[in-house]
Amino acid sequence: MTSIVLGCLLLAACAGRPEPAATAPFVPTAAQFERLFPGRLPFYTYDGFVAAVRAMPGFASTGPDSVRRREMAAFLAQIAHESDSLRALREYAKEHWDHYCNPREAGGCAAGRQYYGRGPIQLSWNFQYRAAGQAIGVDLWAEPDLVASDPKIAWQTAVWYWMTQPGPGRMTAHEANIGGFGFGETTRSINGALECDKPGDADVQRKLARRIAFYRAAAALFEVDPGDRLAC
Repeated sequence: MTSIVLGCLLLAACAGRPEPAATAPFVPTAAQFERLFPGRLPFYTYDGFVAAVRAMPGFASTGPDSVRRREMAAFLAQIAHESDSLRALREYAKEHWDHYCNPREAGGCAAGRQYYGRGPIQLSWNFQYRAAGQAIGVDLWAEPDLVASDPKIAWQTAVWYWMTQPGPGRMTAHEANIGGFGFGETTRSINGALECDKPGDADVQRKLARRIAFYRAAAALFEVDPGDRLAC
């Protein structure tokens, strides 16, 4: 994950294109949420999810109904992959927990704190915790474990990343959705450096297939065409 840069500013195809007006967000019902994540940890509450969705202007609320439904399906599909279908609260690989401090970024790291992956999108690195916290009004740089102890904050970090971070991609996942670039472009924004443009890598293709399968399932549940360009 990288520092805050709006991807469309770097992409000529997006130049001068105004974002469609925001309306009410598409929010899955509690029953739909349960159907998508039947084995999730109790921490990942439906109420925390809804509160985070409603706290972020533009998220799943930009453009026509089909675009809003498709964005929610894409978001939840990517979350499902990153968090093991909401069964991972903290990064599984504990041996990597002390690997996410870049002392040259965002004032370094708070004493005694670790910035390994937490929450629905597995937020990582000291500079990402600082930026996400500043955006939602919580000092996550000083207290990173709030992402694993407060359901609304956990979901807010995932929505924040989706809306503002291009990651290794060319635009944010939100921009990819409303611009019609396809589900594959949202994957590029989240983990493109490791999973995109590697057609001969069987493990990569398995991971991409998993993301796409969940996206298709969510789109079907939300009664929306998943569109094309599903792979990155």
